[in-house]
Amino acid sequence: MLLRALDPSTTRAWNDEPVIDRQSVQRIADGDAEVFAKIYDRHIRTVFGLAMRILQNQRDAADVVQGVFAQLWAQAKRYDVTRGSVASWLLTITRSRAIDRLRSRRTKPKSDPTGGDNAVVEFPDPTVEAEPHLLTAESVSKLRTALSALPLLQRVAIELACFEGLTQTQIAERLEEQIGTVKTRIRTGLLKLRATLTV
Repeated sequence: MLLRALDPSTTRAWNDEPVIDRQSVQRIADGDAEVFAKIYDRHIRTVFGLAMRILQNQRDAADVVQGVFAQLWAQAKRYDVTRGSVASWLLTITRSRAIDRLRSRRTKPKSDPTGGDNAVVEFPDPTVEAEPHLLTAESVSKLRTALSALPLLQRVAIELACFEGLTQTQIAERLEEQIGTVKTRIRTGLLKLRATLTV
C-alpha cells in the first residue's frame, strides 16, 4: 500500500494523506533516500519560508534548511507520532534552529554596517517546545566536512536540493542529466553522509 501511495501516478494519495509522511519517516529511518527526497520536495518550501521569515537572510535560512533535513535524515528514528505531524516536527526544528542562529548572530561582533538586526522577527509560540535533539556546532562542522568530502557530482546535486530548494526534476534539468542519475547521486551521497554522521 505504501509503495502504491508513493508511486508518482498516485499523487492524490501523496498529497491528501499526512499518514504517508509518518510512514515515510519510518522508511527514512531504514535508509530509504528516495522517500527522503519525496519528503524533502513536499516540505522544502514551508521549511525555507519559515526560516526566511525568522532570519530575513537567505544564506542563514539555507543553512538552517540544510540542518533541518540533515537532522531528519540522521534522527528519523526519533520521530514520535504522538508529538504531532511530520510537518509540525520539521517546523519545530526549523524554528528552534532559526532562533539559535539569531542568537549566535547577535553574540558575534557586528560586521554589517546596515544594521541587519532591524529586520529580525521572532515568533514566540509557547505551545511549541524546543527540539531537544538539535545538532551541536561540532555536528554541523562534521556535516560540512562530510559534505565537502563527497564526490563533486554527488555534492552538487545535494547542495542544489538543500541550498537552492530545487526538486530532483529541476536538478536534472539544471545539470542536464537523467532524473534517475540525479536520484542515484543524491541517494548515494545521503547514504555516505548518514554513515559519517552516525559513526
